[in-house]
Amino acid sequence: MQPRKTSIRSPIMPYDELYLAFLVYFNRDRDYFECHEVMEELWLSKDSDPLYKGLLQVAVGLFHVRDDNLAGSLKMLRSAASKLAVYPPDSLGINLGKLRDEVEQYIAKLSHDEERPFDYYDLTIDIVEPGLAQAVAEASLQVKKNIPLQLRRQRGPKHELRGLLKDNR
Repeated sequence: MQPRKTSIRSPIMPYDELYLAFLVYFNRDRDYFECHEVMEELWLSKDSDPLYKGLLQVAVGLFHVRDDNLAGSLKMLRSAASKLAVYPPDSLGINLGKLRDEVEQYIAKLSHDEERPFDYYDLTIDIVEPGLAQAVAEASLQVKKNIPLQLRRQRGPKHELRGLLKDNR
């Protein structure tokens, strides 16, 4: 089920359903491919806000690590760290400061992987705003898991459609 584009409201701030789906896919499912899909749509709807782009790039970076694409992962995670560095540590109802620190640690480990390989591990986005935590819990009942989880790069229907449109020009 695709998340709807309407917002779930809390007393403190409204939460876009794409943002909620992103957090569910990131924390519950570790589905970084789907994180990219929903966050890209949200990022574009937010006039390409760098904060959303940074979160998108964290997910893409983790997807690339899992796929053994260390160069791609480093590129994405470095870009994410740069974008996220300028925001307060409690932005968007999450502990962005902790996520930034963990991304920096990942970058350091990836940068030295040849001499000191490390085992892949997932990150978790800590939700600090109670209204957001409640909204994510409710959204997790609606957002279906993708089974099987896409763990490797592959061209999906959206990319195939882009290719067809490009070929028909």
